[in-house]
Amino acid sequence: MESLEELGQIATRVATAAGDLILQRRHEGVRVAASKSSLEDVVTDADRESESLIRSMLSELRPNDGFLGEEGGSSTGTSGLTWVADPIDGTVNYLYGIPQFAVSLAVVEGEPNPATWRTLAGAVVNPSSSEVFSATSGTGAKLNGSQIAVVEPAGFSQSLIGIGFSYLSGVRAEQAEVLARLITRVRDIRRMGSSALDLCAVACGRLNGYFERELKPWDHAAAGLIAREAGAVVSGIGEEPPDSRIFIAAAPSIHDELRSLVLVD
Repeated sequence: MESLEELGQIATRVATAAGDLILQRRHEGVRVAASKSSLEDVVTDADRESESLIRSMLSELRPNDGFLGEEGGSSTGTSGLTWVADPIDGTVNYLYGIPQFAVSLAVVEGEPNPATWRTLAGAVVNPSSSEVFSATSGTGAKLNGSQIAVVEPAGFSQSLIGIGFSYLSGVRAEQAEVLARLITRVRDIRRMGSSALDLCAVACGRLNGYFERELKPWDHAAAGLIAREAGAVVSGIGEEPPDSRIFIAAAPSIHDELRSLVLVD
């Protein structure tokens, strides 16, 4: 197996190339190709083109590895490694021209299941801001090559918290109840529309914490590693790893209080 550094370089190289592509397509004009979980949850032609580029590049660079992509691309490899890709995280932002979207790419060891895999390396690229977040297991996290770390707020009431919402109306109603409990307890809330970039924001101190339900493996494969490597505490339900039920990432000093408010029934 190649070194973690080499895998990280591949993740960054491929995600950057896909980021360049989607930014070019954004300038040319965006067309909705389909909807997913609801009419509001869209897929653009650029999502599919980006995933196709990622798969093509990885098939040349890592022909024995598996692949798991948001837009339906999947294959089983023989190396024990799988690349997990979100070709555009924040597609609605992308559709509206809001410069808060990214390409996310991670390589994991083991079965392509967040409950059991080990994430080795990952990159999250925001082409609009020319920002590249990256991490390899055990070596810390970086933004454009410089080390980053979570920022501890003075207290929970001084925390800036990120949140994401489901595209399913019933889940959104439940999330609104959680938001109502939380909003009077913290400095403020941010909903920016890209889970990968929200997790990276925790990693570099732009947010002190973040939580969301209904995340898919490709939403957090790379950014979850980046947050952890930057010093965030990442958790799910009980002692289980985070999954679609809840994903929490926060500075250590506020994690438990945030978790207690988010997980109240």
